[in-house]
Amino acid sequence: MMHDLKDREDVILLVNTFYEKVRAHEELGPFFDEIVKINWDTHLPRMYDFWESNLFFVSKYKGNPVVVHQNVDKKGTIEQKHFGFWLQLWFNTIDELFDGENAQLLKSRARNMSHMLFMKIFQARD
Repeated sequence: MMHDLKDREDVILLVNTFYEKVRAHEELGPFFDEIVKINWDTHLPRMYDFWESNLFFVSKYKGNPVVVHQNVDKKGTIEQKHFGFWLQLWFNTIDELFDGENAQLLKSRARNMSHMLFMKIFQARD
């Protein structure tokens, strides 16, 4: 029986499992590796902090996701479909691992965040 997310260890499991799927995805994997040129060793701990802060209201994440995504999009490479793929993998990963109020909350926050980030990216384009 699955349980709800209850602590940082659950967030780490979620983020690691999710990004394994992202890296294997035929469009997102190359996007992250070739366009974003992401350093996974630094990105993953930031994501642990981000989602732990977002879910449990702890003050660990330091950063501005809007600015980060706008900088990645300098050449207009981020498309709405990327956010769709991202959300689909996020929801699927949550559903595979967890069940409960916090799991549903993370889905809702990710949906809202993806919409807001795409709109901010779009608005920042020339």
